[in-house]
Amino acid sequence: MLFSEFHFRSKNERNGSIEVICGSMFSGKTEELIRRLRRAKIAKLNIEIFKPATDVRYHETQVVSHDSSSIASTPVEHSSAILLYGSNTDVVGIDEAQFFDEGLTDVCIALANRGIRVIIAGLDMDFQGEPFGPMPSLMAVAEDVTKVHAICAQCGAPASYSYRTATNGDTFFLGEKESYEPRCRACFNTK
Repeated sequence: MLFSEFHFRSKNERNGSIEVICGSMFSGKTEELIRRLRRAKIAKLNIEIFKPATDVRYHETQVVSHDSSSIASTPVEHSSAILLYGSNTDVVGIDEAQFFDEGLTDVCIALANRGIRVIIAGLDMDFQGEPFGPMPSLMAVAEDVTKVHAICAQCGAPASYSYRTATNGDTFFLGEKESYEPRCRACFNTK
């Protein structure tokens, strides 16, 4: 690469990035997402928050954590819709990323390349312990990955798995404490 091909950022140009918050159910992913977004608001940054339109467990337009913290969001059907919002956005938050289509990774890369800080929260594994949706590729392209842990409902150890107690076999099954519990590796494997 020739010296003339290098692009030097001016002090006014933003440096975009991708941050992923992942873990099992009940591990505090959404709480951490909301915390980071609230800090961005305090810093007077323009934020946009998105969630899958299919996730209406707590509220249709709010991102809500298990401890009832909430923040306004825009529900979208497809990840490409995220690119249509907010030309003056500094920070984009995305909750329940595992429920989005595989195009979410390219959307997040495009946003980061525009100088936007993208903060994503989602389950890294499904109820069978397999990588979930676009999360593996998002973690691969992220500058920062934070894995949070719940407490195993069986033994009290740190939990990384979401064990489904309901008998539904669908990978995409919205549920709460009546359908899932966090488990450590040992308790997850002694189903």
